[in-house]
Amino acid sequence: MEISIRDEFIKLGQALKLSGMAQTGSEAKMMIEDGIVFVNGEAETRRGRKLYDGDTFAVEGGQVCTVRSALKKN
Repeated sequence: MEISIRDEFIKLGQALKLSGMAQTGSEAKMMIEDGIVFVNGEAETRRGRKLYDGDTFAVEGGQVCTVRSALKKN
């Protein structure tokens, strides 16, 4: 699954909500604090972690999403 972003990056908590892995910001925060969210294969505990084009994130035992920027490259 891929999510598209319009800006240069998206914060991890927002990405979890956009992908549907978390329903609310507080749910995303709890998932991240519990250490079950992985960014590029490594556990991540910072909700504000910036994800850029090509980064992947996953929830333990769940699906993986790739961040894809909709920005045009010059």
